[in-house]
Amino acid sequence: MSRDKTSTMDADLHMIFGRPVPELYEAAAGQDASPALARALELRSFLALTEEQVARVRDRVYADMDPDRDMGELSADKLRFDAQWLEAALDARDGYRAALRELLCTMPPPGQRAWPARTQLTAAASLPPSAAPAPQRAGAARGRRP
Repeated sequence: MSRDKTSTMDADLHMIFGRPVPELYEAAAGQDASPALARALELRSFLALTEEQVARVRDRVYADMDPDRDMGELSADKLRFDAQWLEAALDARDGYRAALRELLCTMPPPGQRAWPARTQLTAAASLPPSAAPAPQRAGAARGRRP
């Protein structure tokens, strides 16, 4: 994974989890690591890799468009290919950022465990007989609607 590469969401992860990213990776390797932390770091690794791809294409386009470069070396086909590559990399980056943001917004606060998936709440008291719903045919007859 991309532990050594930085990502644009590293500050958010540090703020949410209260530790720098390298320490989060160490914590995620532990036996009692939360699934949310593991998922967040997995998305963060994908994001870091995708952001590196964006930077590579950007740098390649900048180098190709350098004013000191021979204009005879310009290739419209190469630039079109780089534009498609950049668009795909940016779409992936945006998707990983959105997924990571959503995960960080929906996970339980640090130190609080999420509810188990199969937990069902049950009512402790029953309704008194007067609060029971009336039978469907009870009461005045309704007129037909036009």
